[in-house]
Amino acid sequence: MRYFLVLGAFGCGLAVMLGAFAAHGLKGYLPPPSSITTFSTGVTYQFYHSLGLLVLGLLGMHYREARLLKIAGFLFVAGIVLFSGSLYGLSLFKWSFLGPITPLGGLSFILGWGLMVIHFLKHDANVDVTPQRTL
Repeated sequence: MRYFLVLGAFGCGLAVMLGAFAAHGLKGYLPPPSSITTFSTGVTYQFYHSLGLLVLGLLGMHYREARLLKIAGFLFVAGIVLFSGSLYGLSLFKWSFLGPITPLGGLSFILGWGLMVIHFLKHDANVDVTPQRTL
């Protein structure tokens, strides 16, 4: 689960850099306002789900059974790549072929959150206070 912590922290930092890039470097490059809005949406969802990866990584280290959390984390990573990545490609390069990919990323996010719900319904207060040292 440590890799979710690494990916989450990296994703949050990258989201901040991309947000700053959008605010300062893209104003003259992208025709306002739709392309900047599209790019910003990608940054926002990347940031939220990178924070989600951090949460999953921390939770996964403390639950004896974390299989659903692990799958949720992989779905968040896939969602970031598919959803945010496609929005970046659409706004920066006008790659219209990415349009149909965006909803697949959104579906990945939804499924990831759903698996977290199922995990928490199945495993209430069974938290192990000793962190599990597994990758």
